[in-house]
Amino acid sequence: MFGKFPRSGRALVPVAAALALCGWAATAPVATAAPRAATQAASQAAVVTAAPGDPGPPGDDFYVPPSPLPDGKPGDVLRWRPAKAGPPGARALADAWQVMYLSTTALGERNAVTGTVLVPKGADPATAPIVGFGPGTSGPAFRCAPSKFIDQGAFYEQAALNGMLKAGYAVAVTDYEGYKPTPKTTYMSGKAMGPALMDGVRAAQRLPAAKLSPDAPVVFRGYSQGGGAAMWAGQLQPEYAPELKLTAVVGGGVPADLTLVSLPLNGKLGFGFLAYALIGLDNAYPDLKLDSYFNDAGRAAFAAMQKDTCTLELITEYQGKRTTDYLTKSPFLDKPWLARVAENKLGGTAIKVPVFHYHGTEDDIVAFPQDKALRDKYCALGVSDTWKTYPVGHITGVARGNADALAFIADRLAGKPATPNCEET
Repeated sequence: MFGKFPRSGRALVPVAAALALCGWAATAPVATAAPRAATQAASQAAVVTAAPGDPGPPGDDFYVPPSPLPDGKPGDVLRWRPAKAGPPGARALADAWQVMYLSTTALGERNAVTGTVLVPKGADPATAPIVGFGPGTSGPAFRCAPSKFIDQGAFYEQAALNGMLKAGYAVAVTDYEGYKPTPKTTYMSGKAMGPALMDGVRAAQRLPAAKLSPDAPVVFRGYSQGGGAAMWAGQLQPEYAPELKLTAVVGGGVPADLTLVSLPLNGKLGFGFLAYALIGLDNAYPDLKLDSYFNDAGRAAFAAMQKDTCTLELITEYQGKRTTDYLTKSPFLDKPWLARVAENKLGGTAIKVPVFHYHGTEDDIVAFPQDKALRDKYCALGVSDTWKTYPVGHITGVARGNADALAFIADRLAGKPATPNCEET
């Protein structure tokens, strides 16, 4: 379906440009090529330290967490540096900073997470609402970090980001856990994604240069992986970050049940996302021991994936592959994996604020029925869930819900009551 996109040495057409070429994201900007890192051996070996709140070191060393981590609370800023808000048009909209902040792993341990804080030019930061934005799948390699893509002008959700900035909202974009020169991303681990998103908002509020208010109204928003992160943050916020003035949650294309998302991907277009989910869960939970399931081809392929693969390659290089090509047996048949997957299933707790929840009925990557089941579960729990469907696939859905999401956020921030539609089937 996608074919191969041109490479030049180690360079590759970035995700945003490739999607636009395919006609999937006509509203998204076509970015210039983003180079792959040719080598990062020196950065991988470096041990970088920084006093809390200090300007960060240059280059990729910025992403190497201090060792040991300094004392502090989740959301405390460890380091920061000025960044670009995206391609030239976006740079005119906002000031931006890359940040590293304290957060919490899926096992409840302290970690350091990176991200980007953006404040609209001309807005009063003392009164600006803050949107905690969870990016969609970026990929397992270090070069795929959303903060890198934003700074390079190659972020495939730039249209959504620009819409929020134009509306006057500050935005805290998390990279999630594990983007560093020796990457160890915890993709699809909701118990890590939720805290990373919430602590990204806290970091935005605590970044002195941003001048944002600790009392600002807060919204969590995302699509695909980001939709899952937003819902997890919504569920966990009352206990994890009760001081945040949460006003609304927006989630599209939500991977709510990892089992029901993964099974239809085997041998299909989205197999690369299934493979990446295995990597992410294994990184989050060392007891899963994914390496013990590999055949020789799987050990080589999964190692290569973490070195040099972003979203585009997950689609173009792994479509049609099957778990039997790489694994001697399915991890999802074993109790440790079943238990961890169950821990990361959405819907166990009500979200206390209004939710805008949407999905494409023709989604070929994140199965529609499992998200509809989450909507039904939320409704049963008393969540104010406004559910909307679009007759589109997953990639088209990246942009399709932007206008409705912005309208929902604006109404909630204006104090208008939500109009949930749980009575609709």
